[in-house]
Amino acid sequence: MSSQPSSLNASPHAVIAAPPSITGNERLHRATVELLDKAAIRVNGSNPWDMQIRAAGVPERAFSQGNLGLGEAYMDGAWDAEELDEFFSRLLGTRLTDGIRPLRLLGYALTAKLLNRQGKKRAKKVGEVHYDLGNDFYAAMLDSRMTYTCGYWATATDLEQAQRDKLDLICRKLKLQPGMRVLDIGCGWGSFMAYAAQHYGVECVGVTISKEQVAWAQEHYGDNLPLEFRLQDYRDVNEKFDAIASVGMFEHVGRKNYRTYMEVAHRCLHDDGLFLLHTIGKNMRKSAPDPWIDKYIFPNGDLPSVGQIGDAVDNLFVVEDVHNFGADYDKTLMAWFRNFEKAWPRFEHLLGERFYRMWRYYLLSCAGAFRARDIQLWQWVLSKEGVRDGYRREAI
Repeated sequence: MSSQPSSLNASPHAVIAAPPSITGNERLHRATVELLDKAAIRVNGSNPWDMQIRAAGVPERAFSQGNLGLGEAYMDGAWDAEELDEFFSRLLGTRLTDGIRPLRLLGYALTAKLLNRQGKKRAKKVGEVHYDLGNDFYAAMLDSRMTYTCGYWATATDLEQAQRDKLDLICRKLKLQPGMRVLDIGCGWGSFMAYAAQHYGVECVGVTISKEQVAWAQEHYGDNLPLEFRLQDYRDVNEKFDAIASVGMFEHVGRKNYRTYMEVAHRCLHDDGLFLLHTIGKNMRKSAPDPWIDKYIFPNGDLPSVGQIGDAVDNLFVVEDVHNFGADYDKTLMAWFRNFEKAWPRFEHLLGERFYRMWRYYLLSCAGAFRARDIQLWQWVLSKEGVRDGYRREAI
């Protein structure tokens, strides 16, 4: 999502770790029933959010591998829920699963904590696996500008307006003026850059690690607007800009690189400029990325916490404003899902049933997580030296 559905790297926690005393399929099934009952979810019940078990082994896979096992069981057709988004909203809304990690995933959690999984070489993987999936596919799911990040639904009634309002909100928060030169870190298909150039008279440079995104943006905007799209790692940018935006890319940076990322933004921003960071975030500092999302959707993704962002900007930026509209990502994801469902017959023969169930699980589980406020969407406005007389956010 981009970003990060996008990117978002957003997803549910592990379902539960089975106590050592529980053994046998019958007792696992009973434990599953008891857990879900606390979230008002029934196994094989009649409500649209109830869990329908179609094959044996679902509790065992969920208990031993958390959301990785639960998600793969869903992809295999072993269980279902008519309203998968509401299933996850109810489950995560109980907070019963917070911080629970199966022992089998301990090695994964330690790897995410100790290793830099988002170095220059590995950072390209998410572009190849996710963002280069196909421009036709994303064009069918997203709005007309190909905006793969959370829309702003304060007054919007449809996806197109929500994305337009979000782009305008960013421009106003950055106080853009004609003639400014703006950097977009993780520019996607260029929706922010094009909107800012068309409506605020600025010129933009955007960097991304997706070949497909660069190709689409260059084809659609060409020489009509003062835009430059680069296939480039953000760490290699070393020139000055009047303002910087990064919309739905920070989810791919990784905790080992947060400080480096902020240092890049600091060196590239003029002293009187503003930097807007738009990112999905988590409620807990000490948590591992979700293993199912990591394996199937956003390789090497890592959601930041408020504290981690605070550490990264320490003595580099003044935090002028923080705006949370995470509940709007629920609406955005559901709009993407409706578009995906409508367009699926065009892609079914190319991608297959297992992909369909994977993508459905991705969009709807993330929608449920945002609905439960298990994950957030923040816009941070940062300055290098503090805005004289204080930063004034325009009416939103």
